[in-house]
Amino acid sequence: MAELRISSFENEFVLYFETPESRINAYALASTLVSLADAAKAAGRSLNSAVDIEIVVEAIQSGSFKAKIAALARESGIFTKQQLIAGFTSIVFGVLGNYIYDHTLAKKGDVQVVVNTDEVIVTQGDTKIIVPREIHDATQVVAQNPVFTRAIDQMLASITLDDRVTAFGFAKDLNAAPDLLIPRELLAIRDNFLEEQAKTRVVEENCNLYIVKAIMERSKRKWEFKWHGITISAPIKDPNFYDDFAKHNFTIAPGDEFQVRLAIHQKKDDISGIYTNTSYEILEVYRHISRPRPQALPM
Repeated sequence: MAELRISSFENEFVLYFETPESRINAYALASTLVSLADAAKAAGRSLNSAVDIEIVVEAIQSGSFKAKIAALARESGIFTKQQLIAGFTSIVFGVLGNYIYDHTLAKKGDVQVVVNTDEVIVTQGDTKIIVPREIHDATQVVAQNPVFTRAIDQMLASITLDDRVTAFGFAKDLNAAPDLLIPRELLAIRDNFLEEQAKTRVVEENCNLYIVKAIMERSKRKWEFKWHGITISAPIKDPNFYDDFAKHNFTIAPGDEFQVRLAIHQKKDDISGIYTNTSYEILEVYRHISRPRPQALPM
């Protein structure tokens, strides 16, 4: 009997695409990763709205096709892998794996679930999945978030964009094979799923922005910032920000940072199903961080 322990994923796991060749369609991979990132962010916010999850690709390896995924969690605007946050990301990863396996293998029917104090055992045919009770309970919470469930459906649909992918699974590391593979026929959802998605959407992210160009008066004009290494333009819609600025509660200089709630407007690409960013708005400024200023030498 194949046995999978969800807790073994911890803070990293490997996406394993079973293919006859050591390559994968770029659209399928990109859309899968974007959808996984959306699902992780939605799961994180459902469990703790003060923590943001960012998914990063740490390595890619052949042998079918493998992508090593890790999560960075941000609290109070600082990316960290400290013990508290690491524990949170392991729960988010556990929820992702638990929901995906349950969501797909349940299609076979004849599923038996035994809920114990410390763990939940799900048996389907010759497959057994052992889920820590904490992750099982967290999955029940996250599964109520339609943003999360739709992102998972998008992810599963994206995997099947490559006709060569015969199965999909999660592995502990790049040198290990998945304990359990999901066959392609269980990944497939409605053929028209991608077409049914909204053409545009707005997602929100708590993040740090470095000021490049400031607009000093209250207006709809756009500031310029550095965000994830790129320059973006965005107006500040937070009404309290300009009130505080007018009261001289802080001063601003290029290179300073804002911790903000950023609204990201996106448009879906009709071919790949991937959403790309089109414009930005700052909905709320949480904090202003001054860059260190040179100290005047004593005369």
